[in-house]
Amino acid sequence: MKIFTKKNQFFYLCYMNAMPLVIAAIAIFALAYRFYFSFISAKVLSLDPNRATPSTLLYDDRDYVPMKKWIVFGHHFAAIAGAGPLVGPVLACQFGYFPGFVWMVVGAVMAGSVHDMVILTASVRHNGKSLAAIARAEIGKASSGIIASVATFVIIIIAMAGLGLVVVNALAESSWGTFTIAATIPIALLMGVWMFKFRKHKTAEATIIGVILLTLAVIFGKYIPSSPIASWFDYTPKTLTLLLAGYGFLASVLPVWLLLSPRDYLSSIMKLGVVAMLALGIIVVAPDLKMPAFTSFIRGGGPIIPGTLFPYLFITIACGAISGFHALISSGTTPKMIMSEQHIRPIAVGAMLSEGLVSVMALIAAASLFPMDYFMINVPAEKLAQFLPQLKAMGFSSSDLPNLEVAVGESLAGRTGGAVSLAVGMAQIFSSIPGLKSLMSYWYHFAIMFEALFILTTIDAGTRVARFILQELMGKFYKPFGRTDWLPGNLIASAIVVFFWGYFIYTGSVSTIWPMFGSANQLLATIALTIGTSYIINQGKIRYAWVTLIPLAFVGITTFVAGIMNIIGIYIPQMSSDKMYVQGSINLALTLIIMLSVVIILKDAIPGWLKALKEYQ
Repeated sequence: MKIFTKKNQFFYLCYMNAMPLVIAAIAIFALAYRFYFSFISAKVLSLDPNRATPSTLLYDDRDYVPMKKWIVFGHHFAAIAGAGPLVGPVLACQFGYFPGFVWMVVGAVMAGSVHDMVILTASVRHNGKSLAAIARAEIGKASSGIIASVATFVIIIIAMAGLGLVVVNALAESSWGTFTIAATIPIALLMGVWMFKFRKHKTAEATIIGVILLTLAVIFGKYIPSSPIASWFDYTPKTLTLLLAGYGFLASVLPVWLLLSPRDYLSSIMKLGVVAMLALGIIVVAPDLKMPAFTSFIRGGGPIIPGTLFPYLFITIACGAISGFHALISSGTTPKMIMSEQHIRPIAVGAMLSEGLVSVMALIAAASLFPMDYFMINVPAEKLAQFLPQLKAMGFSSSDLPNLEVAVGESLAGRTGGAVSLAVGMAQIFSSIPGLKSLMSYWYHFAIMFEALFILTTIDAGTRVARFILQELMGKFYKPFGRTDWLPGNLIASAIVVFFWGYFIYTGSVSTIWPMFGSANQLLATIALTIGTSYIINQGKIRYAWVTLIPLAFVGITTFVAGIMNIIGIYIPQMSSDKMYVQGSINLALTLIIMLSVVIILKDAIPGWLKALKEYQ
């Protein structure tokens, strides 16, 4: 680090400043979208704007509803962009900023966007069916479909519980934040009625109304704690869990045009607006990256992520590079709303690359803090004491935490999980913009609400997708359940889904299964890429199968190694402890189930690939 002093401005700027990272990420993503994904659209997937889509073929005014490109983009981006692109990069900053940056940029292009685009195309051409139904059709074995159904349902319940817990913790005791989030529901209902019934397809009018009302909700939400409204609820985690479950149920059963789509569209406007502001702020402020490019924790033993850089970086940063959860949205709600195959690239790829950029911003926000402050926020005090000698030996001695706590008006030490350090980093960048220095406290609380809103939009779409999966499974025993337009089936399946993830949050049981979600999520991506490879080969495009095989090989190997290391190094030792026995048992069982699911689906798919290769030669 001493080589690149300010005497050599060019190398200093490239090595220790955030601005080049933002510019490089934007440039790479733009070039990839223009050239690589144009190639995939035309040659690999042969997208045809004249081909009828499920939204028109199966229109039912509830789930299958054709919508304009940018409305569907807003829904899709809001649904896929949850906690992962915000928290994962912050936690992975323990290894230094450079490994995470490279994985997010390369992964978002070569893995994540390919994964999302191929699955969305396959689902559109299978009438909006789920990943499990596509597996049955493309791999040709009923076992693959059943295994995919079980694996996806288990993972999505874990995801909903984990993401819901983050939202509940972020909003607990915060009437300002809860009011702002709650206000998006009536605003979305108004937008839905305006766009689809009162002033059909007048998207611009609804957008203006929604943005104005959302802005007012954010501004006036600041005064809610001192108003009579603050006494309406107790804002405890249990109360918020019940309210969240009620919202998830409504978002699952109401027509998609009434609540889910307009709310996600509105949320995406806010999300992308804040991200654009943050990118502009980084370019204007050009903050130094105080975290080094690499730390000694790449060899393992860190206070936040105990494992080594490989494979733990690649399961800690999921959504910003590739996420199996995206396959559930790409084969769930989104394919039922797309009006034209021409929209698949801007929706699937555009949303994934936008999420990659969000992850880069989150990484920069964390890396712009003093390393000691970063660790003091993200590590409990008693554990931090054990690592202080090692941190000081790495040169991490400077701290500005007391001043940061005064500036934001809250205690920050030991606020683990990544969300708080991200909010502090964002607030620090925003308040460094000329004229905004005195607004550090406002920016911090705004960032916390922004994170909660970011995550909440995954809950509504995820619940609806889980309902689709459960209805498909239940339809095997009673056919009406398999019809998404059968209201009793919608109500019963939605209630079951909400009960499962709501129970885990309400009882606190989610803490026993969340630690294994990172590897489970990437194993689901491996399943999706396997199904996507079969789809490409079955379309007679075996010469292009490398598009999915390359990320499949990397993600599959990496995640299997991580799963084995978790089992040996974490779950089995947990089972030897009386206090951790239940947690270790659940983690072990679920990890083994999903790993076995991947093995079975690969076993079913590979013979078909080899047969096609032999015929091609």
